[in-house]
Amino acid sequence: MELISSYNLIIEFSVIIILSFLFNGLSKKTNIPAVLMLIALGLILQYILGYFTTETIDFFPILEVLGIVGLIMIVLEAALELELKREKLIPILKSLAIALIGLMLSTWAAASILYYYIPEMTMQSAWLYATPLSILSSAIIIPSVAGLKSKKREFHIYESTFSDILGIMLFYFLTGKLNPAEDSGLVGFGGNFLLTVAISLIASYAIILIFQKIKSNVKLFLLIAVLLLLYALGKKMHLSSLIIILIFGLVIANMKLFFKGKLSRLLDYAKAHQIYHELHTITAETAFVVRTLFFVIFGLTITITSLFDLQVALISCLLIGSIYGIRIVLLLIFEGKDIIPQVFIAPRGLITVLLFYGIPKEAQIDSFEPGILLFVIIGTSLIMTFAMIYEKKRSSQAIDQANSRAVGSVKWKAPSVLENSDSKS
Repeated sequence: MELISSYNLIIEFSVIIILSFLFNGLSKKTNIPAVLMLIALGLILQYILGYFTTETIDFFPILEVLGIVGLIMIVLEAALELELKREKLIPILKSLAIALIGLMLSTWAAASILYYYIPEMTMQSAWLYATPLSILSSAIIIPSVAGLKSKKREFHIYESTFSDILGIMLFYFLTGKLNPAEDSGLVGFGGNFLLTVAISLIASYAIILIFQKIKSNVKLFLLIAVLLLLYALGKKMHLSSLIIILIFGLVIANMKLFFKGKLSRLLDYAKAHQIYHELHTITAETAFVVRTLFFVIFGLTITITSLFDLQVALISCLLIGSIYGIRIVLLLIFEGKDIIPQVFIAPRGLITVLLFYGIPKEAQIDSFEPGILLFVIIGTSLIMTFAMIYEKKRSSQAIDQANSRAVGSVKWKAPSVLENSDSKS
C-alpha cells in the first residue's frame, strides 16, 4: 500500500489537523494537554507506518524546520498577548526573576545528575544536555492556563515566554563555548544582546510604518515572511534572534506606548491596529498547525521501549524531582503560600526537543538515552494535568460553597419578612 503519495498526504494532513482540533476540545474538558494526545497519535502512526512499509524515513529535517517556525509563532503569539502597563511592571519583573533563577538552578541540578549517572558525560556536555530539559514549554503552558484567574494566567504567560528566550540564549551561549574562535565571553554576549535589542526596535518601527501604508489585502504572510527572514539572518549573524520576534510583538501590541510624541504623528493607529488584530488571528492559527505537525512527527521518531529502561526511569525521576523541588522553593519566596497550581505547571515540550536535536556533534554523548527526554516531557505534562484537574475541582467547590452561602442567606432572611407581616396584621 502506497502511503506517501500526493492524495494520501493531503488526506493524512487533513485528518491530523481535524484530530488536533478535537484534541484541543477534549483538552479543555479533561485538562489533559493536547500535546500528549498528539505524541500518542504520532506513536500510533509510527506502528501503522512500520506495518505497511519497511523503509526508514528521516523526519529530522522536517522536525527541525517545524520546530523553528513553531518556536517563532509561539513566541510571537505570546508577545502579542503581553500588555506593558505601569501596574504590570512588578508582575513582569517577578516572572522574569523566577524564570531566570529557575532556569539556572534547574540547569545546574540537571547537569549534576546527568554528569553523575551517565558514563562518558563531561560537565560541559552535561550543561548542554541539561539546558533543554530546564526550559518551560510555552507551547503547552499558554493554551493550558486559559481557564485560570487572570493574575495566575498572566504569570504563566510571562514566565514561560521568558524561560523560552533565556533558555535558548543560554543554550547558544554554551554551544559558543565549544568553539574558542567564536566564544566572546560574557562581555561579548552582553554586547550581542544589546545589539539585538537595538536592531529589533529599529526593525519593529520600520515594519509597522511600512506595512500600515501597504494597501493590498494580502500582506500578513508577507509580514510573517519578513519576520522569518529577520530571524534567520539574525542566526547567521550569531544574534539572539528570538528577541527580534519578542520585541516586534511587544511593539505592535503596545503601539501607544512605543509611538509617543513626534512618533505618534507617523502612526495611523486604526490601520496599524487592524494589522495587529489580523496578525494575532493568523499567528494563533499558524502556531496551531505547526505545533500539531511538530508533535505528531516527534511521536513518529521516538522509541517507546526506552521508557521501560530502569536507568532511564531513575535519571528521569531525579530530574523531575529537581525541577519541582527548585520550583516550590522559588514560588514560596516570590509568591507566598498561594502557589497551587502554579508550582506544578512546569511542562517541557517543543523547545526541549528542538534544542536537544541542536546539540553539536562534538558535545553529543552516545550513552545518553533519548528516552530520558520523552520521560521528562510526559512526566511533567501528566503532573500539570493532575494539578489542573485538582484546581478545576477546587474552583468548582469554591463556587458551589459561595452559592450555597448566598442561598442560605436568602432563606434565613425570608422568615423575618413573614414574621413582620404577621405582626402588622
